Amino acid sequence: MEQIRLTQFSPGAGCGCKIAPKDLEQILKNSRSAMSFPQLLVGNDTKDDAAVYDIGNGKAIISTTDFFTPIVDNPFDFGRIAATNAISDIYAMGGTPIMAIAILGWPLDKLPAEIASEVIDGARKVCDNAGIPLAGGHSINSADPIFGLAVTGIMDKELVKMNNGATDNCSLYLTKPLGIGLVTTAEKFGVAKDRDKAKALELMTTLNNAGAGLAKLPYVKSMTDITGFGLLGHTLEMAQGSGVKAIIEYDKVPRIEGAEFYIKQECIPGGTNRNFASYGMHVSPLTPEQKALLCDPQTSGGLLVAVTNESQNEFKAFASAQKMDITKIGHTQKQDGSYHIEVI
Repeated sequence: MEQIRLTQFSPGAGCGCKIAPKDLEQILKNSRSAMSFPQLLVGNDTKDDAAVYDIGNGKAIISTTDFFTPIVDNPFDFGRIAATNAISDIYAMGGTPIMAIAILGWPLDKLPAEIASEVIDGARKVCDNAGIPLAGGHSINSADPIFGLAVTGIMDKELVKMNNGATDNCSLYLTKPLGIGLVTTAEKFGVAKDRDKAKALELMTTLNNAGAGLAKLPYVKSMTDITGFGLLGHTLEMAQGSGVKAIIEYDKVPRIEGAEFYIKQECIPGGTNRNFASYGMHVSPLTPEQKALLCDPQTSGGLLVAVTNESQNEFKAFASAQKMDITKIGHTQKQDGSYHIEVI
């Protein structure tokens, strides 16, 4: 049987199919704040990675959902990537996942049910690795293949890490290189190198489980994961929410080895320009190359961590002990009324 390419059914692959920040803001502008519920510690007001609910006795439940259309052709890998991406929202808040349920939309007139089963198998493999059950889910017959998870986590209430807790003079660290959107777009164009495809798959299927440990560190002031809005989009959410300015040192930002090559080949995801159109006015002027990398939609990207400057050595020692890759990419400073992000 001829191999089916799942990506040919994707109007936008992975987190690159997310609604742009500007459009999402329009959609939510009239929505009533959920913060009128006193037990709700984190809702949608701060644009955080997950909702957090106080269940008493110092404990909180974390709830999130994430799903998208295929970003790779292999169904098992698609399931792995989608599951990793969804579970990582729990880690980005500093929590520990305890259960997941599946969200599946499948065009049964175009794709056989056996392929959907492989997607589920991939997700279950990741859930097993995270130590949680894939406990059920919901499915519909849809025009395009869609898959993801709704995930529940738990943590100590006082350890919740939000994206609006950064302070003046924090250092900004990133735990995964950028360029996933560039590589997956290059793969669609048939120019992606095997080395880079393998690296992108490795990154997209690596859980951000270090987040649960980072939550216990008092000098970690803010944390979020980098997904469809790109590094600048998620950094902007942190900067605006925290009332600080973020300085990003472009040359220090880690990137997949072939990133510059794919930029020159114009393998730019559509989400990159949508991202920049949504928040470019809050960022200092960029070169085309900077925009292509820093606005690149990431699927299951790394954590962005704000650490107090005086505790950097402790943070580096923790990261080394946990075998966690970290790269310092910038810092925060007092907001001076100009750009919320300056790229230097």
